[in-house]
Formats: sequence, C-alpha cells, structure tokens
Amino acid sequence: MLIGEVARRSGVSTRMLRHYDNLGLVRPTGRTVGGYREYSDDDIRRIFHVESLRTLGLSLRQIGRVLDDPEFAPAALIGDLIDATEHRLARERELLKRLKAVDSSEPAGWEEVLRIVELLHGLTSPDAARRQQAVLAPAADVPAPALAEAILTEADTNVAGALRWALARADHDVAASLAPGLASGDVDVRRRAVLALAELPDDDASAALVTALEDSDGAVRRHAALALGSRGNPAAVPVLVRMVVEGANDVDAAEVLGALANDPAQADRIKRVLEHVLAASTEDAAARLRLVQAFAELPRPLALEMLRSAARDEDPTVSRTAAALAGVLERD
Repeated sequence: MLIGEVARRSGVSTRMLRHYDNLGLVRPTGRTVGGYREYSDDDIRRIFHVESLRTLGLSLRQIGRVLDDPEFAPAALIGDLIDATEHRLARERELLKRLKAVDSSEPAGWEEVLRIVELLHGLTSPDAARRQQAVLAPAADVPAPALAEAILTEADTNVAGALRWALARADHDVAASLAPGLASGDVDVRRRAVLALAELPDDDASAALVTALEDSDGAVRRHAALALGSRGNPAAVPVLVRMVVEGANDVDAAEVLGALANDPAQADRIKRVLEHVLAASTEDAAARLRLVQAFAELPRPLALEMLRSAARDEDPTVSRTAAALAGVLERD
C-alpha cells in the first residue's frame, strides 16, 4: 500500500509517515519500481501501535524503545508518565484558578491585569510576611475567589487573620467561594473555611455554616454553632448544648444559649433540650454541673425555674451549686 493510501486510511499525515521513516520508527518494508514507499500489513499495524502509544503521552523515542525491545517493562515508564501528567494537570489547574481570579475582578485594562497577577504572586509567596503584605497593601484589591483559595490553604495564623479581614470587606459573594472548603477531606481546610465563614455576615454564610453543624470534626461543629447561635439561628442549639455537656468551649456556648433564650420563641425549645440532656447525664456529675452553670446564663425566670429543679440533684456539688446560683439570682 502506497503512502497516500496509508495516510487516508490511518489518519496519519504523509508528512508524519515520512518523519516516522526518517526516525526509523516505522519504515516501509518495500519500494515500488518508481521508488515510492510501499507499506505492508505489518507496517500498517506498527503505525497504529505508534499512534496508540502516543495517546498515552509517550515521546517518539520512548515508543521506539517500547516497540523494538520485547523485554521492555512498562511499569516504570507508565509511572513516570503518571507523574508527568499529574504535574502538568497541577500547573493547568493553577493557571485556571489564576485566570478565573483575574476574570472575576473585571479588569479595565492590561495594567489592571498585571496588578492583579502581582497580587496573586504575593499570595503564593513562600514567605509569610510577603503574603501578609500582599493582602494588607493599600492598593490591594484581591479578587474574592483568590482570597478564599488563599484562606483555605494558609497555615500561618497572622496571614490567615489578614486574609479573613480582607475577605469580610470584599464586595463579592465570597461565601460561595469558601463553602466548598467545608466539603474538603482535609480537616484543616474545613476548619479554616468555617472560621472565615463565621466572620461573614450574609445569609449565604449562615446556610453554609448550618451544613458544618454535622461535620465529623468537633472543632468545625463548635465554630459553626457559636457563629450561628450568635446570629440567632436556632439550628445551633443541639451542638451548643453538647458543647456544655462535653466541656468544650462550654462558657462561650452557655452565653450564646442565654442570648438565644431571650427570644420567647426559642426559650421553650432550649429549655426542653437542656432538661432532656440533664436527665440523660445521670452518670456524669461533672456534665450536670456544667449544665447548672449554663442555666444561670438564661433569662432570669427560666434560669430560676431550672436551677431550683437542679437544686434537688443527688450529687451534693451539683445541688449546692444550683441552690447558690438560684439564691444569687433571687437577691439580684
């Protein structure tokens, strides 16, 4: 079969077939009387093998080694190709993020684009001081998606604080950029995301924080509950009560519960949850003592009711503490 027919049937250009011939990769078995290349069935089969291996990212030199050495083991070469592909994809993802960040800022001209690129370089600097300087620079107007991405990966507490400060002042829908961090398999990323969301005032941030109440990590749940409770969201009540029982940020949780109970619509629900948990803590006097202390943060009538009831607790420390707190409230 002549080269033109081979090119038509295989989809490989005549120029590439000649290149394969010059490299010794696929040499036609014969020549016509006029000196034209003539390919056998085995030659054509080798062409298809070459094209198949090219789709895996092998170079022509590597393909020649694979096809000419029957003892060549593919494992090492495939592993190298995987590593190279992963590096390339990482670079492409980084480029895509940078392009999206520039696009989201709606630059008016190339000078604005260059300024944004410079800021993005600052945010990815290996030097923490340089990253913080990039965020706090007077002319800094870092796009919200770039800020969110930086927050989710920032381990330095000072830089993270500066990033959250800048993000809270951004005029874009930043909660949407942070929310995916709550679904990360990395608990540190989820903790950074919930801290940043807790400092945002909008309803979208609250919606994302509600999902964080079910997180497997206690710190994520606690940050979400304190933020939501401070905003008057009753979804936080079960986690806040659990925080009191477990002694994790229990003072903060008690204060937030007390503020929530100032709403008559929430007071009865909070009372029921606290009573249920108190009754279920029969084997844990320390937990009951923390609950009694939390009762004192509730609105006065509700606090007195629950403290007087707890004053009958079988544990002397719990009962005396409840009675003493009730006495203080009565005198006040």
